[in-house]
Amino acid sequence: MTSGAPNLIPVTVLTGYLGAGKTTLLNRILTEDHGKKYAVIINEFGEVGIDNELIVNADEEIFEMNNGCICCTVRGDLIRIIGGLMKRSDKLDGLIIETTGLADPAPVAQTFFTDDDVRAKTKLDAIVTVVDAKFFQDRLKDSQEAEEQVAFADVILLNKTDLVSADELKLVEAKIREINKYAKIFHTQNSQIPLDQILDRGAFDLQRILEVEPHFLHDHHHHEHDGDITSISVTLDGPVNPERFRMWISAVLREKGQDILRSKGVLAVDGDDRRLVFQGVHMLMDSNFGQPWREGDKRASKLVFIGRNLDGVALKRGFDACAQKR
Repeated sequence: MTSGAPNLIPVTVLTGYLGAGKTTLLNRILTEDHGKKYAVIINEFGEVGIDNELIVNADEEIFEMNNGCICCTVRGDLIRIIGGLMKRSDKLDGLIIETTGLADPAPVAQTFFTDDDVRAKTKLDAIVTVVDAKFFQDRLKDSQEAEEQVAFADVILLNKTDLVSADELKLVEAKIREINKYAKIFHTQNSQIPLDQILDRGAFDLQRILEVEPHFLHDHHHHEHDGDITSISVTLDGPVNPERFRMWISAVLREKGQDILRSKGVLAVDGDDRRLVFQGVHMLMDSNFGQPWREGDKRASKLVFIGRNLDGVALKRGFDACAQKR
């Protein structure tokens, strides 16, 4: 790749395991006063999309790909969307792709070298991986993707440093360095970082990637997900009772949190014009009011759980019981 090639749109791939802080980072990019125009592609694991509603209102165009991993079944959609964007690429300063937390970044990056049309119009600028300092060591034990995301990174945000001790942080960073000796590592909280450290850096190094995966440029990558991990989506047509929901979700995460890798939701609440945004990683959870509902929006409530040994019937029954009684 020739980094100085004219008129090539720089592409930043945001990756990292479930709940590491990718969407928080993306929102920072979209709300920063940088005066640039980005198109955003989001990939989710599951049939019901949540992430698109967690993204702040912005001028950027946002494309959502659900019910398939960007590195597997919907890769053709990725090429199609990029092709459409490139027809008006003079209006874009960059393209940002946020992968599902279960994605192997290799075939995503591969797209920018093996597809002729994509390669003619874009350049892969950097793979930015967000790492959860608290849970990274656990993820390495049960997830090949977590290791691959670090191995392919040009820039690593070692995030949530406020949740671990100084000694724990040193151990996590040492483990990252065992996997990837070259990536620039930043310690962050809430994915806070100057954007010039992650955007338009020209950081992608093809030769280093070929050391990690010699067959990178041969388009035969097969990615197999952990078959034990599933996604359960539950919805309500109307608002939730916030206190009833808080008690129920607290009990669910307390009892099943070890198996629930990620939980997230957008909820309607009676008497408030804003979406209640819920986020959880294992037993940890947080919620706050986000963007207001727009006129014409259906004020439905929906939750997504990603994990192992999920009981969809019980989750649906419990969520239904949180409905605001009329």
